[in-house]
Amino acid sequence: MMNELTSSEIREQAVALRRAGKSRREIKEILGIGNSTLDPALRGEAPPPWTLRPRAKDDRHAKARELRAAGATYNEIASLLGVSKGSVSLWVRDMPRTGRLSTEAIGQQKAERLSRYRDAAQLRRAEHRQGLREAAAAQIGDLSSREVLIAGAIAYWCEGCKSKPYQRRDQISFVNSDPELIRFFLHFMASVGVTSDRFTCRLLIHESADIASALRFWQRLTCLPAEQFRKPTLKRHNPKTVRKNTGADYHGCLAVNVRRSAELYRQVEAWAAAAMA
Repeated sequence: MMNELTSSEIREQAVALRRAGKSRREIKEILGIGNSTLDPALRGEAPPPWTLRPRAKDDRHAKARELRAAGATYNEIASLLGVSKGSVSLWVRDMPRTGRLSTEAIGQQKAERLSRYRDAAQLRRAEHRQGLREAAAAQIGDLSSREVLIAGAIAYWCEGCKSKPYQRRDQISFVNSDPELIRFFLHFMASVGVTSDRFTCRLLIHESADIASALRFWQRLTCLPAEQFRKPTLKRHNPKTVRKNTGADYHGCLAVNVRRSAELYRQVEAWAAAAMA
């Protein structure tokens, strides 16, 4: 039949058969032609819907769009349907995002996540430091009188007041803001025979602080009566300075002096020199 029909006639009949619902195989049998003739004859003619094979993912495609319209995220859709996130993106990327957060809300979420991370990290660091302290306490144990003497002399030589060649001042005077170091200094002094009545103390603190509370703090720590505390020395406020030593944990510094301590000062000086040598 192919020799009896022109190409235009073949196309006309092939299109008519196609629109009548015939398959390609049926058209070729009826017209007696092959694929090389049928292909140009049917060019531009859409196949009937019944000849199209449904794609395996069509149902998941539709479900993905339903889930996206309901506000599900890409990760949630991929997990529910068992497909990749890339497939979900191809199926629903033309759809508007539902429930989109404002810039402020996104920033708030980020700040909250950062705060939780910092809190957890701070807790881990605190637990780590506590573990180190417990291990160190077990390693060092109780100090002998000799060890207290060495540690006390070195601590004083680091933090205590020392005489200078141009200004001799042979007197024990120790100033610090660390309560535990003040406590250790008093223990060191007691170990070398200094009685509590020889101590005089002076609070050094910023004028904007709670001075009365700071005095009570140091009196409890030192176990010394109020009459052994001299008038506090106040640091004047400078508006240009941004102070960080504020709040309930700020107690200023404590200066502890030992009366009649010139000979003791020279002895501490000798102990420190011996320890460092």
